[in-house]
Amino acid sequence: MIRVHFTADDLARVRFAPRPSPLPELHAAFMTMTAPHEEPLFGLWRTRMLRSLPSAVEPLAHLAPGGPAPDFLDVLGDTLDEGVALVRAARPELVRAGIERVYAGRPAPPWIRALHSGGADAWRTVARAQRAAFASVLAPVWPLVQDLHRQEFARHALAVAARGLGDTLTGLAPGSRLHEGVWEWPLTEAAAPREVRLGGRGLTLLPTFHWRRGPLLQDLPDRPVVLAYPAGPGLPPVADHGGPPDEALAAVLGRTRLALLLCLDRARTTTGLARRLGVGNATASAHASALRAAGLLTTTRTGRSVHHARTPLAELLLAGGAADGGQGALPAGRWVRPFPYPSDEECRT
Repeated sequence: MIRVHFTADDLARVRFAPRPSPLPELHAAFMTMTAPHEEPLFGLWRTRMLRSLPSAVEPLAHLAPGGPAPDFLDVLGDTLDEGVALVRAARPELVRAGIERVYAGRPAPPWIRALHSGGADAWRTVARAQRAAFASVLAPVWPLVQDLHRQEFARHALAVAARGLGDTLTGLAPGSRLHEGVWEWPLTEAAAPREVRLGGRGLTLLPTFHWRRGPLLQDLPDRPVVLAYPAGPGLPPVADHGGPPDEALAAVLGRTRLALLLCLDRARTTTGLARRLGVGNATASAHASALRAAGLLTTTRTGRSVHHARTPLAELLLAGGAADGGQGALPAGRWVRPFPYPSDEECRT
């Protein structure tokens, strides 16, 4: 369990980051890419990312050979240039402590030893690796990450206005609670308990769209604590190839059922689906039942209404077809949503 201790001053200094930060998002992506025992739903994305990484990214693996990166790499910054500059401005003692923690009891590569000593060439190596990694992993989906972040920011701004800060905080994680100035966040995986005392520094909440486990904490002296929490649809964003709908997937599911899944850009009632598809309620319900039996759709009841939503498996199927197009290549310069959501008119055809 993570326990975040607030003072009265801290409660007045809680903020949601208004924009995504390239380096924290990049570190989240690398942790997901290299995490052991990750769910098989990430296999396609991980394989594609690892295959596309240039050799210039290798120093980042040296900096985090066995898990989280050193603390001095965890910085905010609205742009990649700003983030790289903040990393370079890290205090020498913080850099040395981070490297010594990562390489405790094992030999470090020569360039890491040079970084420990503050060598200018070593710092240039870090900057080149960060820029190469961003270009390969995040640049193709960065406009989408920005869109998702704006949606997340607006959602929480409205939640704070409507329900207050306490309910908004506990809504970030199922089972979390705010009690007597302590925010308790239970962890689903085996992890050591952690006590975080804000002590008047405040808390910045940063959604990440490339991580789905517990929160990632940045707790550095004399800085606001940053808590990056998993957000988004549950799978890393991918760029679309821009081609026609996946004919092979339509052949397996049927065009109506594929159209139904594509229309579920958000949870919808049976009546809403029927209206968008241009079919009767009974037909929409039958297709939803078949997709639910295949593990592609979930249905929840609220009062007298039922709402349908895509499962992560459905997201993977749609994302896989959009990302690779059967060719394994992504053309440059095309930015789209992670799946080719149809318009209302297209959903009726």
